[in-house]
Amino acid sequence: MTTAAASSPRTYQVRTYGCQMNVHDSERISGLLEQAGYVRAADADDNPDVVVFNTCAVRENADNRLYGNLGHLRPVKARHPGMQIAVGGCLAQKDRGEIVRKAPWVDVVFGTHNIGSLPVLLERARHNTAAEVEILESLDVFPSTLPTRRESTYAGWVSISVGCNNTCTFCIVPSLRGKEKDRRPGDILSEVRALVDEGVLEVTLLGQNVNSYGVEFGDRLAFGKLLRACGDIEGLERVRFTSPHPKDFTDDVIAAMAETPNVCHSLHMPLQSGSDDVLRAMRRSYRADRYLGIISKVRAAMPDAAITTDIIVGFPGETEADFERTLDVVREARFSSAFTFQYSKRPGTPAATMDGQLPKQVVQERYERLIACVEEITWAENRKLVGETVEVLVAVGEGRKDERTGRMSGRARDGRLVHFATGADGRAGEEGSPAGRIRPGDIVHTTITYAAPHHLNADGEPLSHRRTRAGDAAEAGRAPRTPGVLLGLPTIGAPAAAPAPTTGCAAH
Repeated sequence: MTTAAASSPRTYQVRTYGCQMNVHDSERISGLLEQAGYVRAADADDNPDVVVFNTCAVRENADNRLYGNLGHLRPVKARHPGMQIAVGGCLAQKDRGEIVRKAPWVDVVFGTHNIGSLPVLLERARHNTAAEVEILESLDVFPSTLPTRRESTYAGWVSISVGCNNTCTFCIVPSLRGKEKDRRPGDILSEVRALVDEGVLEVTLLGQNVNSYGVEFGDRLAFGKLLRACGDIEGLERVRFTSPHPKDFTDDVIAAMAETPNVCHSLHMPLQSGSDDVLRAMRRSYRADRYLGIISKVRAAMPDAAITTDIIVGFPGETEADFERTLDVVREARFSSAFTFQYSKRPGTPAATMDGQLPKQVVQERYERLIACVEEITWAENRKLVGETVEVLVAVGEGRKDERTGRMSGRARDGRLVHFATGADGRAGEEGSPAGRIRPGDIVHTTITYAAPHHLNADGEPLSHRRTRAGDAAEAGRAPRTPGVLLGLPTIGAPAAAPAPTTGCAAH
């Protein structure tokens, strides 16, 4: 091995599955690895030195997906001496040492509570040439104290809490993420300001149940106060949050949304079912009337609010009448979008062993009817916006057909996806395009010309285009990084390249 090769920093790749919390955790993982001297591998690199799987345990086939991907990496690792594979996230928290038993070529297994240990565990596994499994039962440090490599120049996740105190019978999150732990408002606002200082325009406040924020320090109105405080941060143009729980939704939060100019009039509030009987079986402590009452109050305060939701079809014991009630609630709520799921067993949840598990064909038929109902409504709601002017925060990768159609894409303030023509300003990155070209992170005002169930088109000349610091960062290829403090954790220097072993792979 040459001296140059020996001194080259090790490369890494993070593969993420699951919810927004996992996406945000992966930003922490990337920040930790880069602080420890690793370099992010190019997207086309098939042989990074470290591959980290950040897993989800929510879906029934999550483990099959993980072990399938680990199996594909086994021959890659055999051909790449010194390569390491790490598995973290919810499935790691659940399966623990079982992962190494099933896939002995895995080097590190870490849980949801000890993300900050990953660099040390990788170094220890390299030194000992043995797998390291470390699963903690509670947080060692709050994840937001860790360094972060943000994936977006213009939008950022900010955790306000981790864990959940609810006991929904279909959900495994509380057993994997633990009881709710809240950050202090000052810490949250400091992180938001740090992101804005980096050029970020939009922040999403993230928690398993943001409406119960403040339970740890005894202030049930804390979340509304936090939204209002975000309104005082200069340069922060959009504030979103996810996900609220209907049982904890209070009027002060609606007032804060309506009265704080940078809080977007968009609300994602999971319904799960429109049947009170099913909600009771799910252990969701609200009923359909309570849910619809919240929506009525939101729309009274913010007539332009776009409301989205989650719905599960085919929960054990769901009757045809229960399902019809869900359709009734969907029709009354007039959602702008809905994430719809066919119920699948989550091992370790009460629902997995309930009587009344429904045949696949029944669940599929109801699911298709739900999709048709939702799309009829979302299309009708979107058509109301044709001819309206919207503000679009230009995004990366939102429109799969943008290259073919010559459009760019982004999100309106209400969260709707907008594909828009760029007009005389030209596409970002086009050779010879003018200095004022539109870039991800810029702000565009445009007029809606066409509506579909899941998106809007604006095919006329943009009415205005504002270049932003986030757009400057995107053009320069800079990703925002926020520093953190590794409380109570050992630190390590940049990892040296491992010497090539004489036989087999480095670890096993």
